[in-house]
Amino acid sequence: MGTFDEAAGAALHEAARRARRISVRHELLSEGKPVMEPQILLSGWAARIRILPDGRRQIMGLLLPGDLIGHCYQPQPLATSTIMALTDLEICSAPSAQDFPSLECVYATSHALDEAFLLAQITRLGRMNASERLADLFLELFERLSMAGLTRGNAFEHPLTQELVADVTGLTPVHVNRVVKTMRQDDEALWAAGYLVLSDPQALASRIGWAPFRVSLSMHPRR
Repeated sequence: MGTFDEAAGAALHEAARRARRISVRHELLSEGKPVMEPQILLSGWAARIRILPDGRRQIMGLLLPGDLIGHCYQPQPLATSTIMALTDLEICSAPSAQDFPSLECVYATSHALDEAFLLAQITRLGRMNASERLADLFLELFERLSMAGLTRGNAFEHPLTQELVADVTGLTPVHVNRVVKTMRQDDEALWAAGYLVLSDPQALASRIGWAPFRVSLSMHPRR
């Protein structure tokens, strides 16, 4: 996501050395509550969620290893959504860009990618059919995990359930199950507990018109 100098690298290494563990279902941020400090997600998955008064839940986005949490530019920031651990996590405090200026570009790129992921989610919910929504989500996760070095061939590990995917895509679990079966029958994706295999990511991307995320001219598509 960018380059940083030796001092910033040492600061990140020291921050990671002091990582702390967070249990599954713990809230890292609560909507409307103060954001105490920016953090880096080192391992595990989290979700950015909002819960309606009647209990319905919308997952606005998934947070993966390497993502920033609670990095804000406004003074005295308040959380605009709740962030909940989907698995056990390891997190650490994010070193200040004021102390290590070369991190400013890295953090700015992270913010730009967050915006790109949110725009992708809006488009997914607003204009895609059920099959396209799941394909788009799977390709996004594959791309992001690839950038973090967390894929193996065309496969990656995940903690997702059909209920969670339903809350991301605005579908019912029954509908998600139906689409997953169709994707398996069409030899596009094999979703099992704990891992997902995309048979041909390029062909799947071509089918729905998906492209890798780019937020800077210095970024190049992985494929």
